[in-house]
Amino acid sequence: MPKNIFTRGRSLPLNRKHKIAVAGVGTLGAAAVALTAVPASGQTTTSEAAPTAKVAYSTEQIKDVHAGVTGQFAGAGQKVASIEAKQEAATKTTSTKKAAAEKAAEKRTAKESTSRSAARAEAKQSPKKSYADNLDGWIREARDIMKKHGIPGTYEGIHRNIIRESSGNPKAINDWDINAINGIPSKGLLQVIPPTFEAYHVPGTSKNIYDPVANIVAACNYAADKYGTMDNVDSAY
Repeated sequence: MPKNIFTRGRSLPLNRKHKIAVAGVGTLGAAAVALTAVPASGQTTTSEAAPTAKVAYSTEQIKDVHAGVTGQFAGAGQKVASIEAKQEAATKTTSTKKAAAEKAAEKRTAKESTSRSAARAEAKQSPKKSYADNLDGWIREARDIMKKHGIPGTYEGIHRNIIRESSGNPKAINDWDINAINGIPSKGLLQVIPPTFEAYHVPGTSKNIYDPVANIVAACNYAADKYGTMDNVDSAY
């Protein structure tokens, strides 16, 4: 026999459907009780509060943040300045080398130009003057040398004295006058004794007393010192 359920004044028997319905009502009731514990705001509450984490607050001011940023900017600025300085130094070095190369090139050009000018001037010069190997040639060459050294003497005065002293023989020697007696005979075209030749020798001429040109130049140098010029000499001197 099925169990009864209570009605007004009496109970009714419970069948399978009635049992399921009673169980459902019980479940809904439990749910309703649970919902009554939820606040209107939709937030759930529990009988035990969750432990609150302790937060430590510091009253000390944060330091070195600005300084660190400033240092980073300063470091970057120094790197940029260093790079610019190196670039500037490299530019200056390049400019200096370029200027030195240009200056050297100018010097080379000037030197080459001078050398070419000298070569042209030398080419324009007349060829070395030649003289005949005779009395006329000796006198002419001697006079050109005398002119360079400021020694006076005309062709006529030199020629006249040569003819009187040696007859034009460059190897002539006097072995009978006072000089010969004293052991220093007169020699050459103008009969000059060795001490006089050495004292009045003109640089650039031969040191051989018998050399005709050297003998003439030395004798005319002596005559210019003693008589003003060979032209003033008309006898032994």
